Amino acid sequence: MNNNKSKYALLNASALALVGTMLTPGASWAMGGDEIIKAKCLLCHTQTDNPDKPYSRISEQRKTPEGWQMTLQRMEHLNGLHITSEEKQTLIKYLSDTQGLAPSETAKHRYALEQQPNVVEDVDPAYVEMCARCHSNARFGLQRRTEGEWKELVTTHMAVHPTLELHALSRDRRWYDIALNETAPKLAMDYAFNDAAWAKWENAAKPVLNGSWSVSGFMPEKGDYSAVLTAAQTSKDNYSVTMVGHYADGSELRGTGSAKVFSGFEWRAGLTLDGVRVRQVMAASEDGSTLTGRMYQSAHDEIGGELKAVNGTGIVALSPAAIKQGQQTQITIKGGYLNGAVKLGNGVQVIKVLSRDADRVVVLAKASGSAAVGMRDVSVGSTKAKAQLAVYDKVAAVQVSPMHGLARIGGNGGKIPKIKSTFRAIAFAAGADGKPGTEDDLNLGYMPANWSLKPQNEVAAEDKDLEYAGTIDSKGIFTPGDTGLNPKRRMSANNVGMLTVVATVKEGGKAVEGEADLLVAVPSYIKRAIQ
Repeated sequence: MNNNKSKYALLNASALALVGTMLTPGASWAMGGDEIIKAKCLLCHTQTDNPDKPYSRISEQRKTPEGWQMTLQRMEHLNGLHITSEEKQTLIKYLSDTQGLAPSETAKHRYALEQQPNVVEDVDPAYVEMCARCHSNARFGLQRRTEGEWKELVTTHMAVHPTLELHALSRDRRWYDIALNETAPKLAMDYAFNDAAWAKWENAAKPVLNGSWSVSGFMPEKGDYSAVLTAAQTSKDNYSVTMVGHYADGSELRGTGSAKVFSGFEWRAGLTLDGVRVRQVMAASEDGSTLTGRMYQSAHDEIGGELKAVNGTGIVALSPAAIKQGQQTQITIKGGYLNGAVKLGNGVQVIKVLSRDADRVVVLAKASGSAAVGMRDVSVGSTKAKAQLAVYDKVAAVQVSPMHGLARIGGNGGKIPKIKSTFRAIAFAAGADGKPGTEDDLNLGYMPANWSLKPQNEVAAEDKDLEYAGTIDSKGIFTPGDTGLNPKRRMSANNVGMLTVVATVKEGGKAVEGEADLLVAVPSYIKRAIQ
């Protein structure tokens, strides 16, 4: 048991260390990627006579940078590969650029690359019991293999996990035969190695991501922010990065770091932001005009939020994104170097410009009591953005995001920290039909809310989960209980539990509530780049 714990700790530490290595700017190593393969990989793999697939197995796969990182890690720990951190970095870059995934191939599964917590997947029934009972859909959805390689993966599973056929949902069927003869061919069609999307992207001109970017984002505990991100190219696909901006409360945001681009569009950056190490995982649009993704704390990837950047000057987002009829509200227009008069659309008057910075314009606005309900285009000088501001009559419904949350107990003197969960309230106004919860509802964006918890069901109430499983603060951040046995609980159980998160938006004396499920689970002992 102790040996297994040591092995898990070593794998976890290695994974985190290598992800950090991937974020280091490139340098001129002694060998290029192809030379490293010949020197280090051909001890097990073989060189072929096929110029399109020069190396056995290696040349029949395509993966994201994280996917290739996991492959090299597995080669080290299971197959005895000896490779330096510099060689890993070079090889990950080389394989990602020459055998990566196109933007369209990663689009459905970016949540895994961005370490988004609390994602509920919609998995093809053919994969639910054969693959997704152990892996996320993204784990295999972010790979491309020939049919032969998918079959090799099946046999590798059997070799590395010989008890696989004894698991639940395996021992009731001919798992190996089904996986080899039915699942692998389907994977080869759904996630094909020879996909036209990659062939087109591989030959396309790749964007250079130099210059200033107008940024809008969210970080738990800090809230919404705006910033100007400046990327200065230091060498091909490597950038020095600075971020300067403001949080919603007016406090300054400052950060510096470096970024590397893989496969022509995969942005990976590491920064020190306000004294905290953070990572950015984003995808550049094919024309290089936008970056979208997520920024999160390096030590706690669940503490993070969405990030969107527009190259040059542009209106990226508004905060808040809605104003009530007859109401006066302070609105922040997030965007870089916005100059000129501010216009918020018909029925909305800009009373005063409160401040104007490189990353934002803050105005005091008032909506007419008779302003029509609906979306408004916004402009600052010649810079325009469509459907940015919602005018509404009343909040009719509240939705909690995510609708299904997961937190994990931890701490209590142990080495595995608690995994928190962050919730936000999205408000809606009823559309023309006057009924909330229908297709014509008007999305009002995120709104402040009062947060509370209650037991999810009778069992949770009887087990006093509300008392022991954790607490939620005024910003919607849930902190789970301590790991380990709790003598105060029935049978000294640990502090897991099932709770309901309640968001209450109060407006004009009326309270509108939304709810989400929250599972407080046991610690996760292994951290992979793609779970």
